[in-house]
Amino acid sequence: MTSSASLPRIGLGMAALGRPGYINLDRYITFGSDHSQRTVDRMQTQSNLVLDRLFQLCSTLHQSNDVDISSGNNYSSLPWIDCARSYGLSEQFVGEYLRSRHISSKDVYVSSKWGYAYVANFAVTLPEAAPHEIKDHSVEQFLKQVKETDSFLGEYINLYQIHSATFESGVLENVQVHHALDQCRRDRGWKIGLSVSSPQQDQIIRAAMKIRVDDRPLFDSVQCTYNLLEQRPGSALQEAHNMGMDIIIKEGLANGRILHHPVVIRYSEQLSCQPDQLALAVILAQPFQARVLSGAVTPEQLESNFQVASVQEMLQANTSLLKEIMEACVVPSEEYWAERAALAWN
Repeated sequence: MTSSASLPRIGLGMAALGRPGYINLDRYITFGSDHSQRTVDRMQTQSNLVLDRLFQLCSTLHQSNDVDISSGNNYSSLPWIDCARSYGLSEQFVGEYLRSRHISSKDVYVSSKWGYAYVANFAVTLPEAAPHEIKDHSVEQFLKQVKETDSFLGEYINLYQIHSATFESGVLENVQVHHALDQCRRDRGWKIGLSVSSPQQDQIIRAAMKIRVDDRPLFDSVQCTYNLLEQRPGSALQEAHNMGMDIIIKEGLANGRILHHPVVIRYSEQLSCQPDQLALAVILAQPFQARVLSGAVTPEQLESNFQVASVQEMLQANTSLLKEIMEACVVPSEEYWAERAALAWN
């Protein structure tokens, strides 16, 4: 079992690699516009290419003399992969990859999530109003999905998370689920976390921080959407960090929207970096010491995401510039999530 202390600052999220359709912009550039070509074999091959690059990048970091574990910029050499039951076949892809490469559980950090069932049957376009995934935060769903995750990734899992906890799903009040999660931690040695979504992310985080089982905090980590556009959860993330929770950031590029943002493009040109590097550096420069998931779907995108250290250091040394960039990009949470909800699966 790998300790959270060795979890790297940047990992690979499998949301856009484990299934043919997702809401990230510009997927046609990588996968083409003919959805029928996005077969299971094609997506697994693409996943393997990106995973290969992840391990190569981490190996390079391990060999580099520039890695300073004692500094605030801990770009650990340990590969970190984040899956979910609803990310299509992500758990299957990752499990088969790790075993085929004979990778030890000590040499990788794997997190996954339960709470959504993937129902799109590997299709991109569905009948009108048909969902790609269905949320169910009942204890029965947890017990079912934890077994499924175990069958694909059991020996590799380090962290298991509630997928998109909300007040409406009732999971924050479901004592049966809380005890089942705590029992999972005791029986399997997995850390327990939650991911959050919606304009209420900050409120959900604060509510989750109060949940205890046998006088122990239930959650070891929180995975939250935070980026240059959506900054509202920042204070709640700082509180969670102060409490000792690991902070994991998803959608750091706002599903690709940030890459087209004129302000981000202007500042990245000014700082001689790529827009993705600026966006991720802003997150990594925050005082709540987040870890960030890359949503890359090509080796080149992942490599660019990893080349963020110098930009982060520049922003940490120039806090007035950091504040200037953040203030120029932020939008109200309600606006951010409304625009996200309007993104088409493609």
